[in-house]
Amino acid sequence: MFDWMVWTTPVAVFFSCIALMLVGMTVWEIKSPTVMRKGWLPMRTTRGDRLFVGLLTAAYINLAFVGLSAKAMEWFALETEPSVWISFVLSMAVLGLIMKKG
Repeated sequence: MFDWMVWTTPVAVFFSCIALMLVGMTVWEIKSPTVMRKGWLPMRTTRGDRLFVGLLTAAYINLAFVGLSAKAMEWFALETEPSVWISFVLSMAVLGLIMKKG
């Protein structure tokens, strides 16, 4: 069923983090219902809205990194492609920032 997917360690960690976040957000919502608030995003959002926007942003960061990593080898004269752990850490940091300040 999942033969088409390249299940590397970073991919497995990324999807595991998403699953853990969804479980954590569900428990958090049950314990403490969310309140709409306005952060630096251009709309009033709930925790779930910010998680959704953050996950989309994280996915786009990872896709852009994978798409540009071959070019980065040329631009910076690297011998190997940059590690996808860089995009994982960057995307999780951006997700955390959106959840906290968005």
